[in-house]
Amino acid sequence: MADSRCVYHQEAGERTGGCGSELGIEQVIESAAADAAVWDRDGLPASAIEMLGDAGLFGPDRPVEFGGSGLGPHELGAVAARLGYACTSVRSLFTVQAMVAAVVDRWGTAAQRTRWLPALTGGAMVAGLAVTEANAGSDLSGIRTTFERTGADWRMSGRKLWITFGAAADVVLVLGRTTAGSLAALVETNGPGVTVEPVSGQLGMRGARVAHLSFDNVLVPGENVIGQPGFGLSHAVGTALDHGRYTIAWGCLGMAQACLADTRDHVAQRAQGSMRLADHQTVRAMLGRCWVDVESARALCARAADQRAAHQPDAVLATVVAKYVAAKAAASVSEHAVQLLGAAGCAPDSRVGRYFRDSKIMQIIEGAREVAELDIGDHVLRARAYEVVTV
Repeated sequence: MADSRCVYHQEAGERTGGCGSELGIEQVIESAAADAAVWDRDGLPASAIEMLGDAGLFGPDRPVEFGGSGLGPHELGAVAARLGYACTSVRSLFTVQAMVAAVVDRWGTAAQRTRWLPALTGGAMVAGLAVTEANAGSDLSGIRTTFERTGADWRMSGRKLWITFGAAADVVLVLGRTTAGSLAALVETNGPGVTVEPVSGQLGMRGARVAHLSFDNVLVPGENVIGQPGFGLSHAVGTALDHGRYTIAWGCLGMAQACLADTRDHVAQRAQGSMRLADHQTVRAMLGRCWVDVESARALCARAADQRAAHQPDAVLATVVAKYVAAKAAASVSEHAVQLLGAAGCAPDSRVGRYFRDSKIMQIIEGAREVAELDIGDHVLRARAYEVVTV
């Protein structure tokens, strides 16, 4: 069992800030590692969701006054990496809850922060982010969900797809359009006109209680709207996606680390005839490439944390780069892991097999890899040239 320091202190060195119960965090990690295969098959149970809330893992980077722990970027990343190492579904809940809390904290009114943040950070409410539609995935300007004003309130209709923990969410942050521009609002899922359609059997993130949600003339109180019309995509959802990319990046680092560890242990023990797999040069070379992928992802995640902590202008791009490279590392290392583990890697309860499936999803959500490449390419063109490094 870990010592009395916070989990992120062990990963990132001594830093200031609070954290949730260390015992609770360790319990989540141990349970996730032990039960991840079952949760991947059956979905994350209510008891596991409650366990995350009790451990202070719902919005731990939010202010202490609103139930958070005030974690900084380095600490938040270290926790995401440890959860990613143990279970993608648990890390996904950690991510989506924090995404919605970040939007309320950044753009909500004082009354909205007081009302919603304690419920989100304490786990009294499970949150989802409802933005994707059939004709609006990477390009969210194509959304068709509509908000129409009715007095001080709004009526909303539309259909949202692939909502992480949508089947368990008590409230979802919905992106829609008005005659004056995009709008984001918190919509409780137990009200009239909301239909929840659980999804199962998808390629990855099978434990993340994914659902499609339909909204039929749903009444949305005016006080649930975050910001004003025209504010929804650029500000509210922009903040959510940036936060999501950041914790996904670190979570992918944890996935890649787990796959490398499992592969190392397997090839060191598995023998074919009189020769261990690790004695083959091609196997050792593959391990070397995987290690470089992991360390590259770690360095870029740390760079993103540094820039976020310093509030640097390029912090958003640094997060895009970190997520792009870390997701690529998780995909590459998990693929090599399945190949080297062979039948063991293809078994139903195989962690590397599960992460092989999950990592492909990580290259799509919160900004597909192709979109990231365009963003990075645009940055290169704007920068024009790099300075020559002198020794």
